[in-house]
Amino acid sequence: MAAAMGSGNVTAGRIEDPEKVGSAPDATEEESGLPSPPAALELQRWNESTVNVFRFLSSNYSFILMGMTDGALGALLPYIESYYSITYTVVSLVFLSPFVGYLLAALLNNLIHHYLGQRGVAVLGPLCRLVGMIPLISHPPYPAIPVVLLFIGFGNGIEDSAWNAWVGNMQRANELLGFLHGAYGLGATIGPLIATAMVTRGGLPWYAFYYLMIGLDGLALFLLVPSFWRADASAHRAMHQASSGGQRTTTRTVLRSPVTWLVALFLLGYVGVEVSLGGWIVTFMLRVRHADPFVAGLTVTFFWLGLTVGRVVLGFVTGRIGEKLAITAYLLLSVALQLLYWLVPNFAASATFVAFLGFFLGPLFPAAIVAATKLLPSDYHVSAIGFAAAFGGGGAALFPFAVGAIAQSKGVEVLQPIVLAILLFILLMWWMLPGGLRMGGLEKARENNEKVGDSVRKSISWLKGKMGAKTG
Repeated sequence: MAAAMGSGNVTAGRIEDPEKVGSAPDATEEESGLPSPPAALELQRWNESTVNVFRFLSSNYSFILMGMTDGALGALLPYIESYYSITYTVVSLVFLSPFVGYLLAALLNNLIHHYLGQRGVAVLGPLCRLVGMIPLISHPPYPAIPVVLLFIGFGNGIEDSAWNAWVGNMQRANELLGFLHGAYGLGATIGPLIATAMVTRGGLPWYAFYYLMIGLDGLALFLLVPSFWRADASAHRAMHQASSGGQRTTTRTVLRSPVTWLVALFLLGYVGVEVSLGGWIVTFMLRVRHADPFVAGLTVTFFWLGLTVGRVVLGFVTGRIGEKLAITAYLLLSVALQLLYWLVPNFAASATFVAFLGFFLGPLFPAAIVAATKLLPSDYHVSAIGFAAAFGGGGAALFPFAVGAIAQSKGVEVLQPIVLAILLFILLMWWMLPGGLRMGGLEKARENNEKVGDSVRKSISWLKGKMGAKTG
């Protein structure tokens, strides 16, 4: 998810289109990696111009395609496995390979924006996906599959972070990111449904699905390029130099901030949970819950549908009660639902728990992007959000691969404890962010120059005080 922050520069106290120049720098507190309080800025609105509307709708369409690509892969996994007669571990390489693409996107995102701007992302994203998908329709020998999927991962990675950073710096970012990631969830809902229907009801081979995706990605190229044509490299450099005193903020500088790494690790775990569930639910339902193949395919559809609805609906709730408190509550509910999904051996109950699990997982990614924009200086946003989002996107490969590798010897039941462990890990990462659980905590963290981990340390001290009072 590479960051194209070309959405905004500051001109006369207002953030304008990326083609216009002028931005106020933010100072950063050296030890904590947090910025000092910036001057109040009026963020741009998604519908303030025809260009913005066109860009926002094109970005949403791009996220629908990303969702269809990621979601369908899990639904097709059992059929790829049987087509090539390979093991869980070997077939899991289809998840690991895109991780390399996402990692490259994370490292190259800043350079792509510096030399090509958002226009470059609009061209490279769809083209890389097409380069990856066109060979799939010829169903090449299996060793070629992970190689071509690397291109899909890179294309998704640079677009993912680009449009996240752009939308994340607008007014009402929680709601808008809810729609953006809801579009991903929509794609991930219909992708498995279409792929499953094509294979189980239409009698088509697994690779037939990619004929459809090639056509849809071709359309994305014709939508995104005109939308971001004016957001070229010179526009990006002009904005960046204005906000950083004429010097380019490098990825190395941004990576010195602990906030960047916390958000990146949070997203790595979150995306790992999302895609591990989406990728292995069908196999789990077939092999463990003994469901009918078509009904098993519907179960993953319920998960992605819950994710989509949660992102849109809870996006209007999260910002009103505060990101730190809201995401903490969503994660605790997700842990409870994951336990129920694991421990209740009933197909109908499992399908219900999976749908609600998706609902409460939905807002996590948008909230993390909003947290990064509130905790980091504006000139860090392109590189930091881009790195965190693309690095987090690697979770879509790393953890599903781990599930498959372990499942080869232990059975696909390992999905459940692995997902539970990751949920607890990202809950800890979220608590480590500055700001506490109070409303407006992220903004006050900037004002107070709070350090990473302050909230956890204060909570431990409070508990020790209570325990000491009881024993005394």
